[in-house]
Amino acid sequence: MKTTLKLVLLFIALGGTVSAQKSIRDSLIFTNLIYGTYSFEVPGADLSKRFGGFSQVGAGYLFKTRNNWLVGAEGNFGFGNIIKNEEEILKGVTTADGNVIDMSGIYTDFSFNMRTFSAFGKLGRVFPAFGPNKNSGIIFTLGFGYLQHKIYIEHRDQSAPPISGDYVKGYDDLKRGYATNVFLGYLFLGNNNKVNFFAGVDFTCGTTQHARPYSFARQQYNSGSFTDIYGGLKVGWIIPVYKRAPREFYYY
Repeated sequence: MKTTLKLVLLFIALGGTVSAQKSIRDSLIFTNLIYGTYSFEVPGADLSKRFGGFSQVGAGYLFKTRNNWLVGAEGNFGFGNIIKNEEEILKGVTTADGNVIDMSGIYTDFSFNMRTFSAFGKLGRVFPAFGPNKNSGIIFTLGFGYLQHKIYIEHRDQSAPPISGDYVKGYDDLKRGYATNVFLGYLFLGNNNKVNFFAGVDFTCGTTQHARPYSFARQQYNSGSFTDIYGGLKVGWIIPVYKRAPREFYYY
């Protein structure tokens, strides 16, 4: 009798284990989404007074629950070369034709670029639609976190003291603060785990302040807060991580 009871309990346990291993093809499942992104962003508000359009690359992680809720984090690095009013940045140390003289008495090579960094904690949800399974569909996420941006003066040989070392910090116009990010798009998780991606529109709004106390370009102490906005198109490639579900069903 005891042996029979043990066998029955074993079969029930095995049956429960098999049923718990649900397939992405026909069930909502837990999954870990590791991804990389690229986006092209267009600045607005105060940010547009300094920079033009720029690119971002990023990486993130999202945990998707069985109810299609998403929780995770994402970081992005931005770069561009459209800097407005370039002639005003180094006007105190440039020649009449806009060049900087190095320690040898000749013109040095330098260029202006944009650099940004952002990091967000994210919460969102997937609404099943237009996909191969219930885990794919319209995706909406809301993020809260940190934003910074600056003018990056590229001067490789460091031969001109006015734009080398700590002096360059007086010209980089570094700002940082808190920001909110919104993403709305489409999430595709393939049944065979080979093609997984998302694409949509990305929007970020931040409130920033100067990180440097003094501006060499304006020759004054920095103050005030700024509204920095940018938005654009974003795509991401996903590596989902979950237990492989069996392709066949077993009956006991």
